[in-house]
Amino acid sequence: MILKGGRVLDPATKTDGVMDVLISGDKIKETAPELCNRFPDEELIDCTGLWILPGLVDMHTHLREPGYEYKETIKTGTQAAAAGGFTTIACMANTLPVNDTAAVTRYIREKAEREGVVEVLPIGAATRGLKGEQLAEIGFMKEAGIVALSDDGFPIRDAEILRLTLEYASCFHLPVIDHCEDLTVSKGGAVHECAMGTRMGLRGIPCISESVVVARDIQVAQWLQTPIHIAHVSCRSSIELIRWAKGQGIPVTCEVTPHHLALTVDDLYQSAYDTRFKVNPPLREAQDLKALILALREGIIDCIATDHAPHDTQSKMVEFEYAANGISGLETALPIALEVGREAGISPSTILSRMTVEPARILGVERGRLAPGMVANLAVFDPLESWTVDPQRLFSKGKNTPFAGKSLIGRVKMTVFQGETVFIDRNNPWEKMPFCGEEPF
Repeated sequence: MILKGGRVLDPATKTDGVMDVLISGDKIKETAPELCNRFPDEELIDCTGLWILPGLVDMHTHLREPGYEYKETIKTGTQAAAAGGFTTIACMANTLPVNDTAAVTRYIREKAEREGVVEVLPIGAATRGLKGEQLAEIGFMKEAGIVALSDDGFPIRDAEILRLTLEYASCFHLPVIDHCEDLTVSKGGAVHECAMGTRMGLRGIPCISESVVVARDIQVAQWLQTPIHIAHVSCRSSIELIRWAKGQGIPVTCEVTPHHLALTVDDLYQSAYDTRFKVNPPLREAQDLKALILALREGIIDCIATDHAPHDTQSKMVEFEYAANGISGLETALPIALEVGREAGISPSTILSRMTVEPARILGVERGRLAPGMVANLAVFDPLESWTVDPQRLFSKGKNTPFAGKSLIGRVKMTVFQGETVFIDRNNPWEKMPFCGEEPF
């Protein structure tokens, strides 16, 4: 088929212009103006006024399966990903059982091939059971198909275990992703430690609980000259450390979530203790948000990752201190990131690079590109459509979004994975093309 007359935005090839995209089989055959005149027999999809983007890549997703299927499944999680324009997602290891063996890795891979509508790349646990005590089966998991190592949900607490993880990971060319949190400092905390948190009467989690572990990770990475990736950075102090490390040539990369770019602890306070705003790391202060946006503009932050963390209603409908941490973020990530970019003067191409080619580079996979010969993973996006977030219309089982009722600008209209249309927006402009997946209700 030919996607006709859309604005093709591909940061990897620095493409930004109105043209056609020809898809042949599962590959992109050509991108050029007026391809429809040269290939008149191909099926045409008019994309006038729309953007044609590389399929988004999320390097931080929680799919919950196996073990927590009441929160999310590989099927519903990948449908949510497709609805958000993502064609490649890397899923964290905090399942039940934990993905710390080749058997669990193979289960995720095989289940994704059978039931998933986009690509699922498993991330293996760095340590057995995420306990930070013994290394997991790194080599066997690599053979089974993991693309990275992480104890996300928990930090790699022991510096010697972190050292061994980095050394073993380098042997298998696997990135290590660390959740930076000193549990002795943050233990029992529910919100960011600040005056606002004190007014709320909730125990706080100070920025030092994150930045002290960021500093340790940077030092270990410098010592070993081995790359490390810092997950969901939230504090100005952490950004200052990462900026210094990059200036010294230390191989450190990092990510930020859309919700840490768009929300602060003030939003939580104004929500009257709405547990949909409860995340880890917690929403910080305005000065931290400004530092994150500046770092995103400067390139200190390498990518935007959703940290999609779906939960069942019962896990959120409890007292704030006991509510589960997490936001269901795959379906709102792109319009929120672009809105942050618009307000901060960051170009759409820069935002898209942080959601396509950059996370793919860190994971070591060839994704997030629209060049001829690449697998045809792409999204068609309406940059002007205004819509209101309705949690009950999300494809994810997790309805836990703090953006409920918020009006967003920009919406994914179609997602193509390996040359096949896997998502069409219900309000699609192509009446002859029905939605290709199952309705969520």
